[in-house]
Amino acid sequence: MTTVRRLGFAFNPTSDAAVQLLQRALGWCTTREVDAWSEPASDVEALRRELSKTSALVVLGGDGTFLRAARAVAEVDVPLLGVNLGKVGFLSKVEADGFEPVLEEIVAGAFSVDERMTLRGLILPAGGTKGSREVFALNDIVVARGALARVVRLDVAIGPSHLATFIADGLIVASPTGSTGYSFSAGGPILDPVSRNLVVTPIAGYLSAIRSVVVSPLQTVRTRVVDANEALLSVDGYDDIPLNVGDVVEVTARDRPIRFVEPKSALPFWDLLRHKVELLPS
Repeated sequence: MTTVRRLGFAFNPTSDAAVQLLQRALGWCTTREVDAWSEPASDVEALRRELSKTSALVVLGGDGTFLRAARAVAEVDVPLLGVNLGKVGFLSKVEADGFEPVLEEIVAGAFSVDERMTLRGLILPAGGTKGSREVFALNDIVVARGALARVVRLDVAIGPSHLATFIADGLIVASPTGSTGYSFSAGGPILDPVSRNLVVTPIAGYLSAIRSVVVSPLQTVRTRVVDANEALLSVDGYDDIPLNVGDVVEVTARDRPIRFVEPKSALPFWDLLRHKVELLPS
């Protein structure tokens, strides 16, 4: 049984519901003499300063808040638990109305830990290595057109093999966890979140016979910008990084996972998925 000695709470300070739930959480911890701290989910450095002495990080907000908090645990083994305050919340295991009983489970050690594969992206300007930049993602790395409604032309290779040249709004490379996000909206499959694969999905591909492919985690997905009026790299839906024609983005599976808290009372993933999908507008 895992002993929980200290809880951290990462929250969305712009959400009244998150701030109110944080006060509930801290009050609960005080009453039960559980050591606790809190920081905004967007303040990665503040989160990292506390994580080395923390048993679990509880995230109060929607999927965007969760993805921001995930950056803080990219290089540590502190598990995350999402409490949904958004509309759907595929990354969350707990709803706000069932919050305190789940905290009881966590403190009692009545939970397991799932390991989720994450992504490493490497931006190579004009296909070279000088000035390269590395990024991390839990959900997805996306090469897409900018604000203007003009398609981009992307050469995509998987390992040594050329997959296709896409004329599209963009290309998504998603993790299994991210397969329920943007990739799913673009027509990609949903993967078991604890599997290890990459999902490669074009966005509104023009005359493309390839809709989506699932790739071994041993492969590198390489995307080169062949033609674009404006192209951007998006990491988990934030950090829009401008790309130039000739730039290359390489995406691989990281060896180090992010760990998710799985409370004893939580719904299994496929039941949770069905429930979440039923909430989506038809």
